[in-house]
Amino acid sequence: MRKLAAQSAVQASPHGEVLGDAYQLMLAQLTEHRRALKDIQSVERKIDFKRQILPDYDAWVDGVLSADAGGQDMVVATVTVWQIDVGNFARALELGSYAIKHGLDMPDQYERSLPVVLIDEFSDAALAGKMATDEAQVLLPQVLSLTASFDAPDEARAKLHKAIGYALIGRLGRQEAVVDELPLEVVTPALAQLTRALELCQQIGVKKDVERLERRLRKLSEAPTS
Repeated sequence: MRKLAAQSAVQASPHGEVLGDAYQLMLAQLTEHRRALKDIQSVERKIDFKRQILPDYDAWVDGVLSADAGGQDMVVATVTVWQIDVGNFARALELGSYAIKHGLDMPDQYERSLPVVLIDEFSDAALAGKMATDEAQVLLPQVLSLTASFDAPDEARAKLHKAIGYALIGRLGRQEAVVDELPLEVVTPALAQLTRALELCQQIGVKKDVERLERRLRKLSEAPTS
């Protein structure tokens, strides 16, 4: 399947849809899985189901990535979002980077461009504590860089800056940051991220954090150097 995926991807015209029997089989499988998901009411069970079926797409996706041809592929686009849903964030970003590089369209049901989907979903996952702090510190700046040149709602981008800032100070999910103990090399970039979030959206909910970081920065600046 990996070889068939690579062959199908290469045969597609630039930015044209991937063709071939192998791709049609994958689309048929995707259709069946999406139909099954519609019949599941529980979000938790939907995520469990996606976790079970995602390995069925690994060989195809790996073949597409290895070909790096860029044909329109609804399988790759859909699986990118499903990987986020199940918490495979590094894998999702790998697929998302490929999809953005080649301008893949999102399936109609998402009603958002892929850059906006990545901004929204990664930010939401991080802020909800579904992403480990160290993972968020690595992946969220990559999402910011990857999507920087694309149009997105200010609120969405503000949320991403907030998530990056919170990851830096250790305030994702239910964690409480101990700002008074943060070193300068953390305070400075975190303050920059949260200030930018506030510039983009005054209702983003970081004003008190910005004030606390500003006080910490002043204290560090006034501290005597040995």
